[in-house]
Amino acid sequence: FLGAYNVSKAALIYLTRQLAGEVAPHVRVNAIAPGLVKTDFASALFAAGDDAANALHPLGRYGTPEEVAKIAVFLASDAAN
Repeated sequence: FLGAYNVSKAALIYLTRQLAGEVAPHVRVNAIAPGLVKTDFASALFAAGDDAANALHPLGRYGTPEEVAKIAVFLASDAAN
């Protein structure tokens, strides 16, 4: 499960770079590729408890859906030009 997820995230990053190179400078290309975000979909990954998993993350905690949403709103706004 995690291997396929990691491969898909790497593909997203490469696809973003490739597309940006092909359409620049006329189109800006961005992607959002957060680490583990505490959602119902990812619940199996943190079911064992937050403390052990949180220790593995640089911020010492999971991301939140609200944080990802704020990034998306910023990238869609004129402030991201």
